[in-house]
Amino acid sequence: MNAKHFLLPLALWSAPLFAAPDAHSLLEHADRARGGGLPGIVWEIKLTSRDGDKVADEQRFEVRAVDDASVAETLEPVRFKGSKLLQVGRNMWLTRPGLSKPIPISPRQRLSGQASNGDIAATDYAGDYDAQLAGEEAVDGEACQVLELTAKQKRATYDRIRYWVSAKREVGVKAEFYSLSGKLLKTARFDYGNSIDYHGQRLPFVSRMTLRDALLDAETTMVFGTVQVRKIPAAEFDLGQMQ
Repeated sequence: MNAKHFLLPLALWSAPLFAAPDAHSLLEHADRARGGGLPGIVWEIKLTSRDGDKVADEQRFEVRAVDDASVAETLEPVRFKGSKLLQVGRNMWLTRPGLSKPIPISPRQRLSGQASNGDIAATDYAGDYDAQLAGEEAVDGEACQVLELTAKQKRATYDRIRYWVSAKREVGVKAEFYSLSGKLLKTARFDYGNSIDYHGQRLPFVSRMTLRDALLDAETTMVFGTVQVRKIPAAEFDLGQMQ
């Protein structure tokens, strides 16, 4: 056989092995390790903030999430106990003992320190952002795909995110959050010391998220406790029930 005729089919057969990763699929996989796209999940978050030498009160939440809905209930401090942040789709409300009705709020509003309301909800970057591959870069020696995320609508927690996703583990390891004007607001790093059982597989799940202000000496840490994957009644995310 002519060498030219032999190499052509070999090249065609080999091409898919070197195909570029799909940005949206990679983002969906990364979301799963932060509560997105799962049939139902429950976990606790302990949040602490530092502004210079000043350390704010520790806060603790229980988060329940399914599909595009989540509710975060405050457990501590005691004065805020029973307060809830409900997110359904791209809308968010606050309820608190003593309030006559839920208050519409923005996922962008500050919860504590560098953490926004949307940061403690289940992550749905694949639903809220358009993703494009922006190259490859190592983070602490780990090969990552760099994704440029652009918000699909104004109610997304951030206007733009630069997201480093591990090529091997398919989890987000680093993020930079930008305003619409392109100003860097804060950065984040993620650790995955937790794990979940899903479809017969043991998968990594986020255990720590550290947010740092891009200009000030301020830092917020969210530590994620034991994670459970289980079915959650739809009534948990019914705004009428929360009243």
